[in-house]
Amino acid sequence: MSLDRARVLKEAAALLSRKGTASMDEIAKAAGISRATLHRHFAGRDALVRALEQLGIEQFEQALERARLEEGDAAEALRRLVVCAEPVAGLLSFLYTENQLFELEVNEGWNRLDARVQALFLRGQEEGAFRVDLSPAWLTDALYGLIASGAWAVHDGRVAAKDLTRVICELLLGGARRRAER
Repeated sequence: MSLDRARVLKEAAALLSRKGTASMDEIAKAAGISRATLHRHFAGRDALVRALEQLGIEQFEQALERARLEEGDAAEALRRLVVCAEPVAGLLSFLYTENQLFELEVNEGWNRLDARVQALFLRGQEEGAFRVDLSPAWLTDALYGLIASGAWAVHDGRVAAKDLTRVICELLLGGARRRAER
């Protein structure tokens, strides 16, 4: 029987999104395979987390494509991005807090994604929609933090899944929007 790597990563992501400290035994059980089989394909937790990192990068990149960031005004593009990122929010929340990913060299994929999101915030600043006293890099970090926090809040029942986009956008845009001068 061949291992369906995509299915194993999907099951690992689903479990680790809910329980970031899950053991390799628990991950193997969730994927319906033995621990030995899991270890044959992922030498250990580090290798599994790196594979999940690559999956998260790919899925967030797909969300960026679906969001069509270059179309319409920046605030609407940001709302589309949050909607498109919702399906991967749980995995992103796990990766956001997985320290091993940031201890050594950062995967170039994150830099590529950051640049695209930062360009959206810069465009919004240039359009006069977003505050210029908050850097695009900071606004990008804030977006990631809100996506991760939102996923945890949905998991813990503090926010309804159907409200996730609204609460993220209201908080981020409410703080990021440029206020009329008095």
